[in-house]
Amino acid sequence: MNRITTLCAAALLATSATGAMAQSQGDWTLGLGLGTVSPKEDNGTVAGAKLEIDKNTQVTLTFEYFIADNLGIEVLAATPFTHDLDLGGADIGEVKHLPPTVSINYHFQTKTAFTPFAGIGVNYTTALDVDSPLGDLELDDSWGAALHLGVDYAISDRGALRADLRWMDIDMDAELNGTDIGTAEVDPMVFGISYIMKF
Repeated sequence: MNRITTLCAAALLATSATGAMAQSQGDWTLGLGLGTVSPKEDNGTVAGAKLEIDKNTQVTLTFEYFIADNLGIEVLAATPFTHDLDLGGADIGEVKHLPPTVSINYHFQTKTAFTPFAGIGVNYTTALDVDSPLGDLELDDSWGAALHLGVDYAISDRGALRADLRWMDIDMDAELNGTDIGTAEVDPMVFGISYIMKF
């Protein structure tokens, strides 16, 4: 039994020592997963009332190109997110949007199967469609900073499972029937899980 235990321990150590999915200059990765956009609790005051925006989950796609060892430029894309809008306790419609984000990420090599990373970037959010019974409700596009933290768990030298967290600065000016009624302060946390493939 001791011999079997020793062999299992040696196998685990070997896996942890060689299981990391190393990133070298010129590599690129493709990630497919799910992302949940969860706006902060206080979404600002619009038309004199408290605005609330609910969360939504969609399919995400990431591309990352490594400009240097462990340093990559990443683009985040997704299928359109749809959020219900609540103003002063009443449903005022929904917004469909896309929040593409470009980040530069640094991946910390640990010589194990786990590779944590951190990044900073820019988010651009555009409202594709706003549907409201109140009339012509419009939300302007937003530019803002984005922060990124996560960890990859290598399951092969070219594949990994990823869990990550993003914060995005999203503020969208709102107009109703051509009149400025305030700013939707979204500022969400984005929770993601995905499978990452290296090429």
